[in-house]
Amino acid sequence: MLKFIVLLFAAFAVFSPLFLIGIRKYTGRKAKRALGANIASFFAFLVLASVVGIGGSASAAGAEAAAAAGGIAEGLKYVGAALAVGLSGIGGGIAVASSASAALGAISENDKAFGKALIFVGLAEGVALYGLIVALLLLFV
Repeated sequence: MLKFIVLLFAAFAVFSPLFLIGIRKYTGRKAKRALGANIASFFAFLVLASVVGIGGSASAAGAEAAAAAGGIAEGLKYVGAALAVGLSGIGGGIAVASSASAALGAISENDKAFGKALIFVGLAEGVALYGLIVALLLLFV
């Protein structure tokens, strides 16, 4: 029963900001509140999942306690890998959005700026690749 509650809370945490963004779209206001709700629901779900889903029993003894500690370490390893990929992907997307628009503006004024612009956009994409490399190191090393 508890796993269904965690699953329901996870679905609510994922879809609640979408409802707020939809409401804000029709009212014309910015979606800062939706972003705050998304961040708050993410961390609330992270805490709930680590307490309920990953944690062991308080009355566990001996080998059961060691298995529970291994479960927590294994679970937090996956959480760290997911955060590394997710946050670096978001950062890379923001960097590519700003650098690519500036690069297109520079190329439209001067065709010789194409090489430099391509390098800057490629450097911005590298941020996401570094996050993927860190996640792979967390999972397999």
